[in-house]
Amino acid sequence: MRAHILGYIQCHPQPRTSPTLSNATPEITLSARNLTRSFGKQQIIHDISLQLRRGEVLGLLGHNGAGKSTTLQMLTGCLIPDSGEIEICGINLRQHPQQAKAYIGYLPETPPLYRELTVRDFLIFAARLRGMKPAGVAQACAQAMQRCGLESVERKPIATLSKGYQQRVGIAQAIIHRPAVIVLDEPTVGLDPAQIRDIRKLIRELGDTSSVILSTHLLGEVESVCDRVEIMRQGKLIYSDTSVRMQHYGQVSGFTITLNNPPPIDELRGLPGVSQVEQLSAQQFRVVHAPDNNPSGVLLDRASQQGWQLVQLTPLHASLEEVFVQITDGEADATQEVQP
Repeated sequence: MRAHILGYIQCHPQPRTSPTLSNATPEITLSARNLTRSFGKQQIIHDISLQLRRGEVLGLLGHNGAGKSTTLQMLTGCLIPDSGEIEICGINLRQHPQQAKAYIGYLPETPPLYRELTVRDFLIFAARLRGMKPAGVAQACAQAMQRCGLESVERKPIATLSKGYQQRVGIAQAIIHRPAVIVLDEPTVGLDPAQIRDIRKLIRELGDTSSVILSTHLLGEVESVCDRVEIMRQGKLIYSDTSVRMQHYGQVSGFTITLNNPPPIDELRGLPGVSQVEQLSAQQFRVVHAPDNNPSGVLLDRASQQGWQLVQLTPLHASLEEVFVQITDGEADATQEVQP
């Protein structure tokens, strides 16, 4: 993989002007239409279409083996799709690969690092492979190291760094030329919680100056980093929406209540607006109601009048794990229409 990605950079050097995200950058920085890919007789990717907008962080979510890495390899030109078209900042990747790839920074799942080099020497090497003029290399390296928090280790051999710092070096080589589109494949895999927090913060900051697409199977990544989510299952896109709306997917209107002196359950079921009551324990109940008829106010008044001694009322909120299971399991019955 290291030779593959570095060979990709060397064969497609950057133009002398840096293709960064700016007001001149198209609103749609990456567009893929009807991509398919097979290995042998097995079709791995099925008619995938997606778009990445200017200044957006898009999460490509799915179980291991869903086809995320294969999709990203096609989007970066490292793997040719059997059919379909890809445009990077309006440039057709198949027809004009050198110009299109100039706008891309790519970090594969295994960072393409020469471990015997120091951080600084490796980034100089990456910058020169990108076709940068010698006069601009030092500044580009300094900016990449500053953005990735690498100044304190710039003279250390990459082999001596922790995995978290090696991941930072991998991101630094992807952004050394300040690309308009940054593609990150599983950028936090194998890191400890502190390293994950730092890398996620860095990705969020990269979204301020570039469009970012990242693959992940970690649901926390979606909540903390991504503006929008595409979910893959068995090589197909089955869901597309904002990360906020994903968190409310299939959400039931209701709440749980804890009462020190609860009434008979039928009395709770009889409250106006209540459609269902489930007893979870001797003092805790799950109350479901219509979205436009919340009975919590009535319940609070009745609890006060009847001495039910309300201890807690908590709105129902599905976890991201529950939402993900709902979406991916629901695909077995019907595929939700994807609208990039």
